[in-house]
This record gives sequence, C-alpha cells and structure tokens, in this order.
Amino acid sequence: RTELFNTDPHTGLTDEEARARLASFGPNELAEKEDNKWVKLMLEFVQPMPLMIWAAMMLEVVESLVTDPVYWLDVAVLLVLQLLNVLIGFYEELQAGNAIASLKMSLKPEAFVKRGGVHMSISAGALVPGDIVVLGAGGAVPADCSLLKGKPLQVDQAALTGESLPVTMRVGDACLMGSTVTRGECEALVTGTGSETFFGKTATLINNVDEMAHFEKIFQSINVTLTTLGCVIISITFTILLIRGADLLEALSFCVVLLISSIPIAMRVVCTTTMALGCRLLADEKAIVARLSAVEEMAGMNILCSDKTGTLTMNQMELQEDLPIFSDGTTREDVLLAAALAAKWKEPPKDALDTLVLNSLDLAPLDRFTQTDFVPFDPSVKRTEATILGPDGETFKVTKGAPHVLLELSEDRDKIRDKVETMVLSLAKRGIRSLAVARTSSTSVFGGDKWTLLGVLTFLDPPRPDTKITIKRCAEFGVITKMITGDHKAIAVEMCRRLEMGTNVLGSEKMPVKTPQELCSDMNLGRDYGPTILNSDGFAQVFPEHKYLIVEALRQSGFIVGMTGDGVNDAPALKRADVGIAVSGATDAARASADIVLTEPGLSTIATAIITSRKIFTRMKNFVIYRVACTVQLLMFFFIACIFIDPSKYDYTVDGDWPAYFSIPVLALVSITILNDGTLIAVAYDNVLASKQPEKWELNNLYIVSTAIGSIAVASSLWLLILGLNSDDEDGILRQCGLDELSYPEIVTMMYLKISLSDYLTLFNARTKGYCWASRPSNVLMGAALFATVCSTLLSAVWPDTEDMKGITGGVILFVWIYTFLWSFVQDFGKIVCYFLMEKFGLIKTTEVITEKDLEGLHITSPRIL
Repeated sequence: RTELFNTDPHTGLTDEEARARLASFGPNELAEKEDNKWVKLMLEFVQPMPLMIWAAMMLEVVESLVTDPVYWLDVAVLLVLQLLNVLIGFYEELQAGNAIASLKMSLKPEAFVKRGGVHMSISAGALVPGDIVVLGAGGAVPADCSLLKGKPLQVDQAALTGESLPVTMRVGDACLMGSTVTRGECEALVTGTGSETFFGKTATLINNVDEMAHFEKIFQSINVTLTTLGCVIISITFTILLIRGADLLEALSFCVVLLISSIPIAMRVVCTTTMALGCRLLADEKAIVARLSAVEEMAGMNILCSDKTGTLTMNQMELQEDLPIFSDGTTREDVLLAAALAAKWKEPPKDALDTLVLNSLDLAPLDRFTQTDFVPFDPSVKRTEATILGPDGETFKVTKGAPHVLLELSEDRDKIRDKVETMVLSLAKRGIRSLAVARTSSTSVFGGDKWTLLGVLTFLDPPRPDTKITIKRCAEFGVITKMITGDHKAIAVEMCRRLEMGTNVLGSEKMPVKTPQELCSDMNLGRDYGPTILNSDGFAQVFPEHKYLIVEALRQSGFIVGMTGDGVNDAPALKRADVGIAVSGATDAARASADIVLTEPGLSTIATAIITSRKIFTRMKNFVIYRVACTVQLLMFFFIACIFIDPSKYDYTVDGDWPAYFSIPVLALVSITILNDGTLIAVAYDNVLASKQPEKWELNNLYIVSTAIGSIAVASSLWLLILGLNSDDEDGILRQCGLDELSYPEIVTMMYLKISLSDYLTLFNARTKGYCWASRPSNVLMGAALFATVCSTLLSAVWPDTEDMKGITGGVILFVWIYTFLWSFVQDFGKIVCYFLMEKFGLIKTTEVITEKDLEGLHITSPRIL
C-alpha cells in the first residue's frame, strides 16, 4: 500500500505505471446492477392489461371445451395479441433504455491529472490509485482522494451526506468521489477508484428510476378514466345481452375482449418509443437529455433565464488596444505580465479570460518566476490571486478580477476611485468589458497586503450573429428570454439594447441577499419578488444566490423556467429550474445539475431544442387524442348498437335467425386490436408541426377533442349499420348504389371493415389542429396505415363463411371505403369546429403552429427541424 501511494507529486505516475494499475484495479466506474432482462420479460406477462387478456383467453378456452372447438381459433388469436403486446413493448423499452444509456455515456466527467510531469485531461474512468489529480472549483471529485499541497477547498458533499452547505477541507483530508468542489484549487492523491471508493461501497444503484414519473401519471390517469368508462359501459352492455338471451360465456367473452380492445394497451410502448426517438433527435441537434421527463418540461417552458457569456455572446474575448494605467511608471507590458502571473500559465487555460490573457504575450519570460500559491477564480469574490517568487528573490502577490473589487483592495482607492469608475462606466456603455490587474509590493506580504491597481484590460465579447433573431423568434414562440450576468450593469444594458431585449436591467443592489437555507425555505419569493423580476429584462452583477432567487421566484409565480449556465456558481439555479441547461463547455458541477447538456454553443441550439421537444410532445398528444377517440368509437358504438338496435326486427330472411343484438366476433375485435397496436408505433416517427405556444397536458381539452372526433365516427358507423340492416329496401342507399341485399354475416363483416378503416383514418385527423392535409404524414406512418388497411380489407374479403361473419364482395368493400373516406372529411371538419369553439371560449390560447417561415433567420442546420 505504501508503494501504491508513494507517487512523486511533481511528476505523477508514468503512462506505463498507469496502464498496469488500470489492468490491475479496473476502470474507475461503479458496477451498476442490471435487472435480468428475461425476468423482466416474464413479469410483463402479469401486468394488469396482460392479465385481462389471459382472463379472456381462459373464457375462450372454457367456451371451446363446453360449446364449439372453433373457439380455439379465438384463443390462438388472443395469444398472438398477448405476445405481440408484450414482446413489442419489451423490445421498444429495451431499445429506449439502450439509447438513453448511450447518450448519458457522453456526459461522463473528465479528470485533470498529472502523468510523467505533464498535466493532461483524461476520462475520469481511466484514473488509477496513486494518480495525482488537480481538483478545482466547478469540478466533480472523480475518485476518493487525499488532499496534497494547495489552498483549502470548499466541497459540496450533499450527494453523500445530504449536508446542504459546503465543507472546508485541508491538506491530508479525504475528499470523496461523488462530491463537487465549489471553491479553491488543490492537488490530490487518488486513494480509491470504482467500487473501492466510499461512494462505491455504500451507495445503492444510482438510476433515474422515476424518469418518466410525470408521463406515467398522465397516462395512468388516462388509463384509469378510459377503464372506468369502459367498465361502466361494458357492464350495462353485458346486462342487456343477457336480458336479450345471449349465451353467458359468449356475452362475457365478447365484453371482456371489447374492453381490452377499447383500452390503450400500447400506450406505454408508444410513449417510450416516442421519447427515446425524441432524445436521439435532440442529441443530433446537439442537446443531450440527462433526464427524460425534461423533454416534456422543455416543451412547456415559457421563460428562459440565459447566461450572457458564451450563450448570448461568442465567448471569444478580443483584447482592445485601450489599456488604462493607474500606477505611475507602469507600462502596458507590465500589466499584461502581472495578469498572466495571476493565472496558471504552465497549464492549459481553464476559461475564456485566462485564454485572453495568456494569448496576449510571449509566455517564455514567465518561466523566470515561480508561482508558490494560487487561488482560482471564486464567483463570490470575483477575482483570482497568485503569490509569486521573482527571479531576484522578491515575493509579491498579483490578482486580476472585477474592477470594482480590485478598486476596494487598492491602497490609493480614494484617490483613483472617480477616475476608475468613470472609465469603467464609459467602457461599459459601449459594451466593452474590463478586467482589472493589481499587485503588492515586496514588503507587503509580511506587513499586510497593500495593493496597487496597475491597470485595466479592456476586451469585447460580441453577441453571436444569430442571438438577436433567436430571441425574437423565441418570444414569438411564447418563451421570454431574460439575461443574467455578473458583468457591470451598464454592459448588461448595452447588450440588452443591442439584442432588442429591453433595457430594464435589475442590479444586484435591488435584490435581497439571503442565505441558501433562507432561499430553500422561503415560499413567498414569488409573491415578494416575482413581479419585479418578471418586469425586468435582465440582471447584472448577480451572485449565485441571486440566480437561485430569480429562478425560484418565477417558478412560484407559476412559470415553467429554463436556466442556462456553465459554472459551479450556476449549479444551484440549474438544479432548481424546471429545465436546467448546461451550455457547451460547462463544468462538471453544472453538467451534473442540468437536465439537458448542450454540446454546441449559442442560443439557437436552445431554440432548436424547444422546437424539437414541442414536436415530441405533439406526437404524444396526437396519440392520446387518437386513442381516446378510438375508445369512444368502439365503446359507444357497441353500447348504442346493443341497446337500441335489434337486428331481428330487420330480419327479411325466411329462416328469421338474426340475433336480438348486434355484436362482432371476438376474433374480429382482436384482429382490429392487433393491427392497431402493431401500427401505432409509427406515431413516434410521424412528421408533426410544433405548437407556436408552450405545451402542457390539458386532459379535459384532449377529452373534448377526442369525444368530438370519436362521436362523428360513432354516428357514421351507426348509420352504416342501419343501411346494412335495410339492404333489402329497393329505395335504400345500398341498393341505389347497385349492391345486392346483404346477409347478416355480411353486415357484420361490413361493419368490421368500417370500424377498422375509421380507426386508421381517425389517426390522420387527430394528428393536426387544422385540416388533415396541413402536415404531410411520415412515410413510416403512411406505410403502417396502408399495411393495416390492406390487411383489414383482405380479411373482410376472404373471411370464412360462418354463422357470425362472411366475406363481402368487392362492390361492398368499395362502398365502405368511399363511405368511410367521405365521413373522415366530416370528422376532420368537426375537429376544426371543435378547436375553433375551444379557442373562442378561452379553453385554449391558439391553434397556430410553427411553420418554415417562422424559422427564418435561425441557425438551424437539420432539415428535420423544418
């Protein structure tokens, strides 16, 4: 063990040693417990809906044993339905899980390690015991470590201990995997990796087991509603059938299968597939989903609190020639040298400011200096600091940071205050940012730090070319963008003006300073600060507590809030937001707290994610409307037909053997369900138009639209049934169309075809708020619908001649097709009228959708977004 941890802190392990230890100790990853997929598959067969199918099969078995062996065919078809339902669902969920797992793999953290005397960034999974790593603010602790030289760290151990406040750790303390550094920087020795860490030994399986909790609640609510409605109607229908002399087993079997057919068995499958495909599409659009339900919340987001630097701006600092000097005898080169000494010049730059400074001069002369101590940037003090030993043996300190902070450090602050503040304000009004640089004298280290403000670096961070139009388009899409920055208020006002966001920028002096405990427990933030925050266009010179306050106050005011960020100071607000968005290049802490991680910079990526998530939501909503409409059609048609239509009264045959109630054989009902469930997966691949306003689940409105669509289908089916029963009438529509009179089995087959076709055509009417041709269906959906309708048509033509059903002629099939097709236009018009009335009476805000014209000016590369 002594040899294992006896690593030279100046050089670290060699590459050969690291490879040998990796082979010996394994990767630095937690072994995740995986459920046995075959056990999971078996459990799928005993879920509520499969149990109902088993019950129906048992009834059919009993009926085949007691009455007629022909019912074994029904048993076989029910078994096919069971297998299709379970196996397709299992396969799609397995694929969805694999897709999400592969996306999450790209979010694995990296570690900054010293090997062979060279600092490098590697995957945290490649760390081995004995490695020397650098822990810094914003980074996750990649393994169990023992702190070496460096300043004390502030470490957030909430994931391990539940403690909300960071813990101070010093040299020799154990810093555990799973925690996050919030302040400071220090070298550390890796003492444990993977399952040998404290986290690996004590933590249970860490999986987002409730990722789809909200969706599951929504669909569970729909299932409960439809099942309750179905049970009531089926119970009445069953009673009526018995009163009219139906066989007990036959009536019970019919009613159970009708209930199975009317309940959306495939809802979970469609939901899972749609979400998984959506996440993959978002990943293609440079947005990786870390929490699946964030897609739903992104679709409903109506306020976006956007970080300025890197999201609204290029995050490419351009150093200006103007460099005001505030110390006599100091040159421009002196200021740049001091700024570079206040960074770790021997390591790769860790942020845009260090990149700006270190690229502005030749680094070779800096090797004459030795950095004996370094305090990295801290958002709470807004500066970095380094202690330097010069080539002449002189020891001094240098610092760079916000001008107003360094001004207060300066010994002659009262003398230069007006000059500095006037200069900074003048620059800020032109959108030019400032970075002050200061140093101490050689004697001040021992007699108290007496700082001298050397000068102020000036630089520009211009807005991205597409930011202005993106903010405008987001506003048109119902998402208000508010800028949050730690920069000077004048810079924030100028940036808001240039982006046409409004210039009402709130400074930190107008926001209260509350502790984290107070913010977490205060349930009146929305009441006390919501109106002021809502009326502001941006926020300047903010601290992490202010960002949390802004997000929470807006959430308490009823808004769905998105928050972008990249640093450890953004992590609390990212975690609290409904949609936390870690921008490209974010720290481990920000990525760990976010719901969505962007891999490409800029606000247009967020706009693309908004549109894509609304499309995903629209597919889900279209499916719900369609499936509820189908339930209404099946349940209400058979309910009304069984109670109010007595086929025996229309019997024109000599034998007079028409039944006293209308029903369809179990085999036919099951075939409708199989074809429905088999083709519904195609909904996940459909082309849809995103809503122009934020989306949310309004089940009452969905039930209204579904009922309107389904009721028209019921009316058309009932009318066709009456026409079929009156097919002997020479003046009837069927005879006028040249069709012969139909036998009762042919009437049943005709109704089977009508119900089947209505189901599939309803899907095309449910997928748009306007006319059904407003959006072209995807090839996958068209192919699935064509397959299902062709199968139904062929079955109706070749159905064996039995006492229940009989194949119908081509003329009848053509009539049913034309009849159903014409009624689908009536159904579509009825849907449009329904939406119009709902919008008129304020039940919905708008039925407008995002069109290609609305996307003009946005930086969108993928044609799938259009």
